[in-house]
Amino acid sequence: MCTAFVSIEPGTAAPVLLLSVRDEYLGRAWLPPDHHWPDRPELLGGLDLAAGGTWLAVDPDRRTAACLLNGFGPPAPAGARLTRGRLPLTAVREGGIGHLDLTPYDPFHLVLVRADGARVSSWAGGRLAERELPSGLSVVLNDGLEGVAAERTASERIHALMAARAAHFRARLAAEPRPEPTAAGPAPAAWGGWLPIVAGDGLAPDADAALIQRRDFGDGRIWGSSSISLLALGPELLRYDFAAAPVAADGPGWRRVAAR
Repeated sequence: MCTAFVSIEPGTAAPVLLLSVRDEYLGRAWLPPDHHWPDRPELLGGLDLAAGGTWLAVDPDRRTAACLLNGFGPPAPAGARLTRGRLPLTAVREGGIGHLDLTPYDPFHLVLVRADGARVSSWAGGRLAERELPSGLSVVLNDGLEGVAAERTASERIHALMAARAAHFRARLAAEPRPEPTAAGPAPAAWGGWLPIVAGDGLAPDADAALIQRRDFGDGRIWGSSSISLLALGPELLRYDFAAAPVAADGPGWRRVAAR
């Protein structure tokens, strides 16, 4: 149940802000953001040690970032399936994924943010759906942009959890002054009133609206939020802050990822 919020305000010093929370089975090993790919040494991202890809990639030279959310729908053919974790790397370097043959990939939503805007690409087999995001605050869930993808979860419980999270955190983020981060300084100064909200807003990790989650669905494995990424992009700006989840509301635990 990954979540991404995108705030677009043209004409500001930081026109595009991205909040990305990765949810995964907590036993799945990963490494924090770095230059992990020798064939693409300029790119930054966390490394999924299970499959070798990433859930969020950044190209500092192009000032682009892409985060990946699992989708719902028919899976790819078992004999031809490829990891979706390479898609963010391709998207930031090549400006998108519309040129790819996507039939070997399970359903997904990919959020590509640039200094001048953002686009969501959704795949559930058949045809890639792409939409440029409007100004203001948008949310992308595993049920797609604003939770209305053509292919959505069949679980009423999972759908209700996503809807509760989107409603709570959209309202809370919108109620705070929009951050205007610079490239320097600590995370609390950069993100202001958004930072304690992003850290969970005081909700219990098993609350229906929880953004930073811990849930036991009864199979002996724990599902939860493993990391949080905050990015600000502009014509002269790329700022990337990262924290393993959970993280304190007052700022300790965040690190600014160097773009070079």
